[in-house]
Amino acid sequence: MASSSRIDPSTAAEIDRLATAVAKDPRSKEFLPLADEYIKVGMWQEAAGVLEDGLKVYPGFVTAMAALGRVYDQLGQPAKAKAILEDVVRQRPDNLRAHRILAKLYHAEGNADLALLSCTAILNANPFDDEAAAMKRSITGTPDGPPPAKREKKRIGAEPKPDTAKVAPPVTPAFEPSVSTSSLASEPVLETTIQPVPEPPSVKHAAAIARLEAWLQTIQAQRVH
Repeated sequence: MASSSRIDPSTAAEIDRLATAVAKDPRSKEFLPLADEYIKVGMWQEAAGVLEDGLKVYPGFVTAMAALGRVYDQLGQPAKAKAILEDVVRQRPDNLRAHRILAKLYHAEGNADLALLSCTAILNANPFDDEAAAMKRSITGTPDGPPPAKREKKRIGAEPKPDTAKVAPPVTPAFEPSVSTSSLASEPVLETTIQPVPEPPSVKHAAAIARLEAWLQTIQAQRVH
């Protein structure tokens, strides 16, 4: 179990939970996250024990093998680290973490050829890996040069969109017949006769009444005489 005086309570609780699960079921794959928790807090010896036990149940588990190789390197056991990490890269040539540790181990023991192979594997995957590039230069004796220029992404300009606005059709002027002044001059001018406007019936009726009244007055005057 984890000691709460060395790590924070939440991490200690997680380690205890995972350790209990592995103790109850030795075939549980919880051994790998348990080892990761030990590694996070620098408990390398505990991590090594958990990984070794787990690999007995799951031999060839590459992720656990790579983790154990790292732990062996931290514990100062280069022979064990190199042996298990070489097995890792045989199965997974693209495991860059294993290549990184191997390059350091090979370089430390003076095996330049194998160190260059691991550096090259890393740089093939990531040409901008400064650590691998520096190690390769130190092995080959190449002077430091400027870092490789990063590729610039081509900016593809957006193609102008076609103008979808509807163009109004040209306005066709209404047809207007042309009239020449000569034709107007040759046309005969019609004289207009003004007809008298007939009086409305009401006016005629009033005039008749007036004449009738005048006639009656004349008759009455004759009778008086």
